[in-house]
Formats: sequence, C-alpha cells, structure tokens
Amino acid sequence: MEEQKKGWSRRQFLGASAIGMAGLAVLPALSGCTPPADTDLKIGFIGLGRQGMFLLDGFLHIPGVKAVAACDVYGIKRKRFERRVNAFYTKAGKPVKVETYEKYQDILNREDIHAVVIAVPDHSHAYIAIAALKAGKDVYLEKPMTFTIREGQELKKVVRETGRIFGLGSQQRSDPNFQHAVNLVQTGAIGKITNVKAYVGAPPKPYDLPEEKLPVDLNWDLWLGPLAVPVHYNQELDPIITLDPEVNEKTWGGWRWYKEMGGGFTTDWGAHMFDIAQWGLGMDRNGPVEISPIGDGSEFISWTYANGVVMTSEPFDEKKTKGVKFIGETGWIEVSRGYFNASDPKFVPVEKPKNDGPYETKIPHQVNFVEAVKNRKDPIVPVEIGHSSCTVCSLGNIAVDLKRTIKWNPQTETFVDDTDGAATKKMHYEYRAGWKLI
Repeated sequence: MEEQKKGWSRRQFLGASAIGMAGLAVLPALSGCTPPADTDLKIGFIGLGRQGMFLLDGFLHIPGVKAVAACDVYGIKRKRFERRVNAFYTKAGKPVKVETYEKYQDILNREDIHAVVIAVPDHSHAYIAIAALKAGKDVYLEKPMTFTIREGQELKKVVRETGRIFGLGSQQRSDPNFQHAVNLVQTGAIGKITNVKAYVGAPPKPYDLPEEKLPVDLNWDLWLGPLAVPVHYNQELDPIITLDPEVNEKTWGGWRWYKEMGGGFTTDWGAHMFDIAQWGLGMDRNGPVEISPIGDGSEFISWTYANGVVMTSEPFDEKKTKGVKFIGETGWIEVSRGYFNASDPKFVPVEKPKNDGPYETKIPHQVNFVEAVKNRKDPIVPVEIGHSSCTVCSLGNIAVDLKRTIKWNPQTETFVDDTDGAATKKMHYEYRAGWKLI
C-alpha cells in the first residue's frame, strides 16, 4: 500500500487496514445510500483539481473503499482521473469500471454510490453538499465549509435533517501534533490563556486578473455556479494541466485569493489555524463577540471572546509561519504543521512531528471519515464545529470589508448593534438566476 509514500505511521496504517478488512465488512444496512454489509464503500468525486487529486490518492489507499465515478467541469481533469484510477486498480489486479461526468447531478443520481468527496471552489461548496445530502449520500467536504455564514447555517440543518454522515477536510484535527497542543492548553499546562496568535495570511482582494481565452473543454458557466457577479476566465483560477506528458498543477486554484470567489488566506488557512485556536480555547460551537479589522486600532484582525481572550491574525515568528501560538499566564505553546515549540521543553512531544509528503494524505483524516460512515456516527469534526470555525473566518472578512469593529452573538448567530444592517447583509448574497441554496 506504499505505506512510506503515504507518510502514515505503522500504527495508523494498520488501523486503516483493520477498517478495510474487518470494519467495512460489517457496515450496517441503513436507509439512503449506506453500503450493504458485503460491499465496498463506493465513492464519487466532485471536483478534480489539485486538492481533489490529493484526496483521491488518500481514499484509494484505504482498504474497502472504491472510487467509481467523478465529475468536473474541465474535461481534461476528468480524463486525468480516469487514467489515474484505472492505473491504480489495474496495478492492484482489481479492475474497476470508472465513469466521469461534467455535471455533479449525474453522480448524485447513481444509487450505487454511497458517499461523495467534494473539492470544488468555495462558492460552490454549500449547494452541492446540500444536494448530495438530500440525495441520500454521505459527504466529505473540503474546507472552508461554506462561502457565507448563511450557507453554513442551512448546511448544518440539512445534515441533521437527513441523518447523513458529514465529514470536513479539517485534517489538523486528526494530527497528533495539534491534538497534543490542544490537550496541554485545555488541561491548564500553561495556565489561563490570555491571548492567541493565529497567523494565516492576508484577506481576499478584488479580482484583478486579465481575461484570457477559455480552454475548449472547460464549461465556464458551470464553473461559476451560483455567483451573481460575472467573473471572466484566467488560467490562474483553474490551472492548466497536460496529459501527454502528464504535467499537473504547479499552483493552487487562484480563485481562493479573490473576494468574488473566495475568502483569501482568512478562510483558506483560517479554516485550519483559527479552527485549532477555537478548539484550544474551548470555543467549538461558540465564537467571538467582537471582531476588529486591520486599521481599526490594530495592525491585524482581532477576535475578542466573552471571557476576555483575544485572538489576533499576527505572526508568532519572523518566518511568518502559518500556525498558532497559545499564550498563557505561565507559559506558551507554538504549533504548526510539522513544528512544535513551547516555553517548557517538557511540553514538546517525544515523537517529533514529520514534515514530509503531502499533508492532505499523510494525516489519517480520511480514515476517520470512513470509520464514521461505518459506525453511522459523527466524525472528528461534526458539522456544527465546522460551521463555527468557518464563521470565525467569515466574520474577520466582514469586519475588513466594513472597515470597522463589529459585534456578534455566537448563540443566536446574529450581529449586535448592526443599526444599518450592513454586517447582516454580508452573511449571504443573492445567487444568480436559476440557482438557489435550498
């Protein structure tokens, strides 16, 4: 199974194998598209860009899981998926019939598919995930969970109404390095937390790329999805690849850096680092009460919680490492991917975190999703937690857009003293004609 290539420890790999050989063999036959007891978990992939391919590589190596279909609005990426999956199963001596589609609805209409993996641009997350859940599919959705706060509220409802399993691509929750840091913080190892530095990078900027000629096999109208603001094509948004020879994306899809389509680093990396900060602070399913933007008395975005703790989007070192620093009354802890440091050496984990191989597949987060599907229970990041962490990110961008401090009630998920309604209006936007959230 190319254990070393995947970057899993022997213990993690054996655990995944046990799921495939024993766990998935006893999957309960429930309503919807849950697999019968004697079949593999059949997965369809929606969105076949760089992240989609990382996720495919991870799921392919989990025993008892079978990739059978995929869709993307870019034809060449569908062909790449077919080649990669067919090559994998042929080498394994287990040929599988793989089909690809341009429209995600074709996957949802297939009764033999039990779960879908969604890795499309952020602005299409919510409506595709909701459609999949209503079609009876379990869903693994990439982070950030949604593009707007209202989308998150609706998605959260649908998950619970349908009773389907919902997993989120917050891999750091499955990383022993981050788990160790959060455990120390929550057990009081560094005393009462006073503030947190969670560096992720800059907020989004207005779209400013020049228009370029569309590739002949890219359906740009479907790519735009519900966006009400017209956006022209530039290859930075959906990087060009080739098959002969195979040359894959050298960059991430640039849509994430522009406010018309994404949330900038605030949501792209905030969905990871702000999520860890919330977890450590015991603020899962909760959130800040006041958010101040860059320039409103602060060089960085700041989030203030009801207990007085302040989180800022500032670096904790000169390298501007994307990570989190918890600062307590008696010490501090710094944690990022492959890195851990603390005020007291005794807090540093004995087993040093490794920083080799694609992070998306070396942390067994996808195995956790498969276990959740098998046992019909929430995975490590329930939808409510995914929503609260995503909301923190969105609130930061709203404060930046309005250029003023905003106040938030995390229990009612409404703005406080929003006399002109400007902040509330930014909780969602009107989809273009023909598209609707629910």
